[in-house]
Amino acid sequence: MTETEMAFDHGTLWLVIAGLAIGSYGLRFAFIGLVGNRTMPAWLMRHLRYTAVAIIPALVAPLVVWPAPTQGEPSLIHFAAAALTFVVAVFSKNVLLAMATGACSLWTLMYVFG
Repeated sequence: MTETEMAFDHGTLWLVIAGLAIGSYGLRFAFIGLVGNRTMPAWLMRHLRYTAVAIIPALVAPLVVWPAPTQGEPSLIHFAAAALTFVVAVFSKNVLLAMATGACSLWTLMYVFG
């Protein structure tokens, strides 16, 4: 076993998974079950519209800042791929094109320099 695998026992892991499931269900129920068909303010609807767009960068950001292949040390290759992805996303406004650019640029940079 590696050090990371020994840091979490199975009971703690399942406790975290169950907590996340309950939290996720509670958050969804708050909007669907409690709010239901009531009209929400325009400012809230505008903010909720961008929730899905914010999830992908939140998932990717730790992988860019603390990449696993470098044991958590910042890597110029990962930052360059993220910057190229950001530029493509800003100018094309196409999520799939940006994601494909990020993946291809990361693989290419790792093949050439890594």
